Amino acid sequence: MSERGRRGKAFKAAFPHTIPIFAGFWFLGMTYGIYMNVSGFPFWYPMLMSLTIFAGSVEFVAVNLLLGAFNPFQVLAMTLMINARHLFYGLSMLDKYRGNGWKDFYLIFGMCDESFSINYTARIPEGIDRGWFMFFVTLLNHFYWFFGAALGGIFGSLIRFDTEGLDFVMTAMFVAIFMEQWMKEKEHVSSLVGVGVTLLCLVAFGADRFLIPAMAVILGVLTFLRKPLERRGECGD
Repeated sequence: MSERGRRGKAFKAAFPHTIPIFAGFWFLGMTYGIYMNVSGFPFWYPMLMSLTIFAGSVEFVAVNLLLGAFNPFQVLAMTLMINARHLFYGLSMLDKYRGNGWKDFYLIFGMCDESFSINYTARIPEGIDRGWFMFFVTLLNHFYWFFGAALGGIFGSLIRFDTEGLDFVMTAMFVAIFMEQWMKEKEHVSSLVGVGVTLLCLVAFGADRFLIPAMAVILGVLTFLRKPLERRGECGD
């Protein structure tokens, strides 16, 4: 099969997985673009930032950082704190991202929560190039966010509606992803570990500080349990 044919098959296989992401990113991207617009930034700001930063939480925070005094150390600390979870994502994807040539650079740059969830859990059909599949998942999600942010930036001054509660779209989407993964698993040890550790860390550290400790503990527990889980077939591809 030609390279063009392989890309086409991978795109067709990847696209259905990203449809739920489109709904969430379109609404949140629109909200972000409108927020930038009402904060006094021209339409091209959300377009440029969505292309080059591609980190939704950081982009929202960046609005206030751009409006405040220039403090690069504060920006660095804030960005690391908000996106520290990506360190754990990266460790989880080391094997999957290895050996994809130049595509690895974009896969690393574009690995958001949603792309990680799909690329880590998706059952890629036989005959579909894994590298191109993950590339198109990442590219499509990136485009969805850019598309929403661009529309919000352009039409922000013309649209008037209450955006409160739109962030729940992403929460609902992750619940759906979790339930889909739960249904695929033969056993639920990994999922139960994740839920249990997260609840314990939420109680111990509070809602503002539980995420990083929870991820560290989950990583440690699943690393310890990796061999038993692999033997039981739960961690297989």
